[in-house]
Amino acid sequence: MSEQQSHKPILGISMGDYNGIGPEVILKALEGNQLIRQCTPVIYGSLRVLNRYRTLLQMKDWNLQAISKPEQANPKSTNVITCWNDQQTEVEPGKITPEAGKGAYAALKKATDDLKAGRIDALVTAPINKDTMQSEDFKFPGHTEFLAQAFDVREALMFMVAGDFRVGVLTGHIPLESVRAHITPEKLTAKIKQMLHSLRGDFGIVKPRLAVLGLNPHAGENGLLGTEEKEIIEPVLTRFREKGELVFGTFPADGFFAAATYRQYDAVLAMYHDQGLIPFKTIAFNSGVNFTAGLPAVRTSPDHGTAYDIAGQNIAEPGSMLEAIYLACDVARYRLESAEIAKNALVSTPQASESQAPGKAQRSNRNS
Repeated sequence: MSEQQSHKPILGISMGDYNGIGPEVILKALEGNQLIRQCTPVIYGSLRVLNRYRTLLQMKDWNLQAISKPEQANPKSTNVITCWNDQQTEVEPGKITPEAGKGAYAALKKATDDLKAGRIDALVTAPINKDTMQSEDFKFPGHTEFLAQAFDVREALMFMVAGDFRVGVLTGHIPLESVRAHITPEKLTAKIKQMLHSLRGDFGIVKPRLAVLGLNPHAGENGLLGTEEKEIIEPVLTRFREKGELVFGTFPADGFFAAATYRQYDAVLAMYHDQGLIPFKTIAFNSGVNFTAGLPAVRTSPDHGTAYDIAGQNIAEPGSMLEAIYLACDVARYRLESAEIAKNALVSTPQASESQAPGKAQRSNRNS
């Protein structure tokens, strides 16, 4: 077996708000070290907090291994890095507290530093409370924006993934009244490029098919209900098609999802947050994953929030967390394999076209 085939990624998992369901779904996903054949898990948070939840969830026979840095991780265990002095930390499931926000930030900051330094291969982030996280150090609407700044990326792409169903958004965590001002040819072009690049480089799709939704009801009804489609969106899509890209639209959002037209495409670009995420979560809530495209490192998260109303009751489902872990491992391995193939390519080999790049031909487009 080659080095890239045998590589088992070191996977960081930030604990999120410890009064939400983050610790519970993490422990349920990793219980009994059931994923150690896929990755070496390193949880960033608090061993004290996790042991408290192990007791609540009756997982007493399964031990977590305390370490201080990823290099110490035991590949046969679930490892934990405590990111703050947790001796006085009080776990209060379902309660919103500033202490939990500080703990979530400490875990995220430490995990991000290790991800940037290459000490872990990928990061899965458990849900945070965006309000209690706010501080002098964290002034972001969410994980995506924080990570984009940490990696000096102008703008990352929130990519919701559930198997072959993928939804990106042109505008993310901004007020609805601000959406129109952000719909520009430049921004739309950049987002489409990001999506196509990720579909090829992270998911191995040789010739991706992308559907783009309209902004207005009925995609503007030929200008009757709005002109953004005709004046801004469709000219951009035409330019992509002239370059040979399979980019189509604009589609009315309601009928597009109701008729399951999304199944004909490798990804969908929505104009704003709820336009894309409401149908995505309706269709794939228990298996959906938030993947941050456009970063030099791999980051995923479950597509649900802190769910304070069920925290600590042993009823939270770990399905989305499991899928987030699997996707992070898959993308990390695929990026490594592609890099190894490119590095080892013979100089005398004729240069492949973009649609036949090294490593990409191994995964066929499901729509071809």
